[in-house]
Amino acid sequence: MSVPKIYGIPNCDTMKKVFDWFKKNNLPYVFHNYKTEGITTAKLKEWSELKSWEIFFNRKSATWKELAAKFAAKTLTRTQAFKLMQEHTSIIKRPVIETNGTIIVGFNENEYQQQFL
Repeated sequence: MSVPKIYGIPNCDTMKKVFDWFKKNNLPYVFHNYKTEGITTAKLKEWSELKSWEIFFNRKSATWKELAAKFAAKTLTRTQAFKLMQEHTSIIKRPVIETNGTIIVGFNENEYQQQFL
């Protein structure tokens, strides 16, 4: 099994739960900080081939709620969503974990146990 790569921002409460879970289970991981490292269109396309972009686009985020009015009259396209995720990385659900050719989106302890333990 390859070392999972966790994407997110370090000061997020959900991310703290993820880090704690990995540490509690003595599992190694690599961390990618959206705030300092950004996210590429290529990476977003790669993820969207594994799961729909709507799964990792966080429509419940405060950032999206601020921006949503601009898109209220029209449907948000994948291209627009990718651009927004690159400009406002807080819109990406946390975490996104790359592992063994797939991604896990969000904190789900049962899914983590099945995948990593």
